Amino acid sequence: MTLTLRTRERGVATVTLDSPANRNALSAALVGEVREALAACAEDDTVRAVVLTHSGTTFCAGADLTAPPDPEAFVALMREMVALPKPVVARVEGHVRAGGLGLLGACDIAVAGGTSTFALTEARLGLAPAVVSLTLLPRLDRTAAHRYYLTGERFDAAEAARIGLVTVAAGDRDAVDQALAPVLEGLRRASPQGLAASKELLTATVLRSFDQYAEDLIARSAALFASDEAREGMTAFLERRDPAWVR
Repeated sequence: MTLTLRTRERGVATVTLDSPANRNALSAALVGEVREALAACAEDDTVRAVVLTHSGTTFCAGADLTAPPDPEAFVALMREMVALPKPVVARVEGHVRAGGLGLLGACDIAVAGGTSTFALTEARLGLAPAVVSLTLLPRLDRTAAHRYYLTGERFDAAEAARIGLVTVAAGDRDAVDQALAPVLEGLRRASPQGLAASKELLTATVLRSFDQYAEDLIARSAALFASDEAREGMTAFLERRDPAWVR
């Protein structure tokens, strides 16, 4: 079953997360398809930029707890987004949770609609936003990162823009497309060489962080997922009940 869709218009390729039945959760299959789509865009000289968007009411619900991707594969996807010599623009009109925020952090520009909500829910499951820190911590306001990493609170698009997670908080569907229009027009007018060189400047520090810290964060993530406390948290989530530690 295909979990992504690809289209192209005037030099802009659109990759759509198309697994609404599980809220576009990050399964091994979905991560693999997005990586394949990005590799194809990288090789296509007619593609100037990539828009990452979604079907359904959720951009990405985080890891698919029933079929999670290898942490190495998810880290590779985020790194490939950051290193892609073409800008990646997120178009969000739905909810984003946990690992989905890591995808947003790997994008160069993000526009979110007024119905979008965001949350780093890992701590509530006995986990931590480990590997997604590679893209989030360089971007987020530090005080906000402390709050949302630790509490798992939900926040809206305006707050996401304030703390640096998204570039623009728009209104309804038309407002999202209106906010995207000048961004995409600007990218279409830029030269391929200019875009690649400019993005290289912007992402150099983040890519060094991947090289320095990814292996350790993957190990931390794997250890947390294998723990008894995380198993209880994930089971409670799937059973729609409070975990044992909630008082």
